[in-house]
Amino acid sequence: MQDVAGIFDRRTAADVVFDTLHDEIVSLKLLPGTKLSEAEVSRRFGVSRQPVRDAFNRLGNMDMLLIRPQKATVVRGFSLPRIQHARFVRLAVELEVIRQACAVWSDDGTRALAEILDRQDRAISQGDTEAFHASDYSFHKAICDLADRPLAAETISECKQKVDRLCMLSLGREEEAATLLEDHRRIADALTRRDAEAATEAARIHLGRLDEVIDEIHRTRAEFFE
Repeated sequence: MQDVAGIFDRRTAADVVFDTLHDEIVSLKLLPGTKLSEAEVSRRFGVSRQPVRDAFNRLGNMDMLLIRPQKATVVRGFSLPRIQHARFVRLAVELEVIRQACAVWSDDGTRALAEILDRQDRAISQGDTEAFHASDYSFHKAICDLADRPLAAETISECKQKVDRLCMLSLGREEEAATLLEDHRRIADALTRRDAEAATEAARIHLGRLDEVIDEIHRTRAEFFE
């Protein structure tokens, strides 16, 4: 049984179960099609079935679990139409955020992005894929904050979650992470120069890189998709 007694003092049992399963699904420790049992998860965490059921429902609302009455709950496969829609929405939001960021950019913004880029560089050097994946979102969120559009980061996060598991597949090789880091550097440089056209073009290239990965995985790992 997982030792989570201390964590329960700060969060509800449902929160702990949700966060753990969410991380395992996003990191592909739980692959699409994996069956999950309320009883087994309850025993694992040492909790009753109700918080497990609550966590399952939250994950179901995020399209991460497929909950079927009288049948096993399974980790949901990828939906290509949902992924494509999420990619479209994210691109539209980020391009507008970047344009607004260029209008108000300052040296503070340049320094903030430089710190994140340094963390990404270290993550690549250490072969820490999860740290790079986390700092990738931090980079985009920071631009939203610096553009005074913090709520846009929530929309980006919601869209990003649709493809996070695929991102983990695509960031397995150091050279791919290095390419994404160079994209970030080009975006940061354009923002520093307050060059909206260069910044949005760099962002468009950056966000479009995953499209080829999605197509490749859809072609070679069809069993992952609905």
